[in-house]
Amino acid sequence: MTDIPVIERISNNSAEVNASIIWLHGLGADGSDFEPIVPQLGLPAAYAVRFVFPSAPSIAVTINRGMVMPAWYDIMELGDARRIDEAGLRASAGKVQALLQREIDRGVPSERILLAGFSQGGAVCLEAGLSFQDRIGGIIALSTYFPTAASVVVHPAQSRLPVLVCHGSMDPMLTESLGLDAVESLRSLGMVPEYHSYPMAHQVSPQEIDQIGQWIRAILGN
Repeated sequence: MTDIPVIERISNNSAEVNASIIWLHGLGADGSDFEPIVPQLGLPAAYAVRFVFPSAPSIAVTINRGMVMPAWYDIMELGDARRIDEAGLRASAGKVQALLQREIDRGVPSERILLAGFSQGGAVCLEAGLSFQDRIGGIIALSTYFPTAASVVVHPAQSRLPVLVCHGSMDPMLTESLGLDAVESLRSLGMVPEYHSYPMAHQVSPQEIDQIGQWIRAILGN
């Protein structure tokens, strides 16, 4: 068991679970934030994907004047050179890896488990997925950045891991340059990132959801 609360939803309740997606929310949200996305992805009936939506603990967030809110780690400074609590990020990544292991223990092959995360959640997924000891299916990184790119210890099992990176060209919170930097960092680490930009702010668009669904189907296959 893990010490992190989760919401679970299965894309097809009439079939045995054959894949899992662990999906992390952004700053100030919770596990319910992305739950409505499940039917919008257009996954085939043959897929019985267990979606796991964890909720971050509530902590004081420096950039919000110490206000207590759900957060995967503290952020001390905004801007492209933002400062964050890397130890806190890695601690959250450890919790996500415990969720990965739980899915494996529940009978889902590790290569049919995906990580997805928005903003803060995406940063945690990149750290957790690339350093996990068993090969996973891939990572979906939405409107995010890669603050631990210089320090992450990539496990050999994740060699050339597929990563879908999506970002808004009008994002005022995390500029698109941060998403592009993440793509370059992933390439330098030997990953295979696919990048898509959308005319949107710090959000998720219908076109992006369509692309995510296509990418999931490509990864999980028939």
